[in-house]
Amino acid sequence: MTGHIATTPFGRRSMTLAMMASQAVANAMPEGARVHKWHVFKSIREAKDLIGATDRSLAILNALLSFHPDTELSADGELIVWPSNEQLMARANGMPPTTLRRHLAVLVDCGLIIRRDSPNGKRFARKGRGGQIEQAYGFDLSPIVARAEEFAELAETVQAEKRAYKAVRERLTLLRRDIVKMIDAGIEEGVPGNWGKMTRVYQDIVGRLPRTAPRQLLEDICEDLELLWIEIREALESFTKIPNPDANESRSGRHIQNSNPDSISESENGLGDKEEAGGNAVENHNLHSLPKRELPLGIVLDACANWRELAKDAAIRNWRDFLAAAEVARPMLGVSPSAWREACEVMGERQAAITLAAIYQRADQINNAGGYLRSLTDRARDGKFSAWPMVMALLRAKLDAEKAAAQTRGGPPDDADKREGRLEVSEALLRSLRRPRS
Repeated sequence: MTGHIATTPFGRRSMTLAMMASQAVANAMPEGARVHKWHVFKSIREAKDLIGATDRSLAILNALLSFHPDTELSADGELIVWPSNEQLMARANGMPPTTLRRHLAVLVDCGLIIRRDSPNGKRFARKGRGGQIEQAYGFDLSPIVARAEEFAELAETVQAEKRAYKAVRERLTLLRRDIVKMIDAGIEEGVPGNWGKMTRVYQDIVGRLPRTAPRQLLEDICEDLELLWIEIREALESFTKIPNPDANESRSGRHIQNSNPDSISESENGLGDKEEAGGNAVENHNLHSLPKRELPLGIVLDACANWRELAKDAAIRNWRDFLAAAEVARPMLGVSPSAWREACEVMGERQAAITLAAIYQRADQINNAGGYLRSLTDRARDGKFSAWPMVMALLRAKLDAEKAAAQTRGGPPDDADKREGRLEVSEALLRSLRRPRS
């Protein structure tokens, strides 16, 4: 090819230093360099965000590459193509002329092509007598050959980032699943631990997740979840290493329900007595007649209806929500962290939370909730306390109030309860609640 090689664009287009830099890179292309044009285009497509290209501009670049007759681009061959705008628009799926010109400028700014404009701005090639091209005016594809290795490295960087993002998303999913299920296991198995606090910590961490998050934020959240996961795992593993779990009083409150008939427990009168805040309680000789199982969540919520107001959206769907509400109630009742921690260690967190819910239900009748809880904790340590009588006392008080309200209305108590959808309990539990108080 002979003649002067144009370095400036035609017409009103101005010359920039970026164009000069692209031309310098093209001129520094090593001799004998050869690349597969579609392989390089694939790398450019992968790294388009890093390069600064757009989807439309890549569609035009794809069309420009299709005008080059060879699959391989060589530094020793002709790298200028000269299609008209009509031809380019046809191969770019009917792109409008204004859009075509705008995205051609994007390709030039990104350093993917170089304008080699003729004196009148037309694109054409002048051939010699032997048919060889002597002078061509159009778009120079030499930057694709000169920067092929750079594009490949950028594409690999993008792929590595995608793999890292996928890995951190998988790690986040696994941590969330493990933490939720381990907390549920700890609660269901009665493992001693501050499960309510752990649940709230987990909810706070997960609450930082936006709809779309960058990898760095996901990694930070995973680090916080990892610390919480380690704490929960250690709590569960330390409990499984106990040789005789049934002998460990801090595991749960189930051993309390097997206490002998002479043990001291709560009654409906004692729960409301302000003197019990100092630790005094009445004898309950019916402790052995209570069910030998955990208190159902539904019964606890029926007895402690005020507890729902402490939960998020006033909804308690499971024990995890119930324990989370305990973290809100504790400071409201003035129970110190040490008193609460001791209650959880002795009774088990679920039994301690049920006890706290019963105290919260009768908060207007208890002067010192913290001292009352410590007194109940001491009795639980001696096997003389269960949450069952406290809940039963609240249920009995609720049934008595509903019975009195029904009699005031002049209708049968049971019919009134059914009409208004009030508390419904089994016949066995009703008989237990209607026994004479000792």
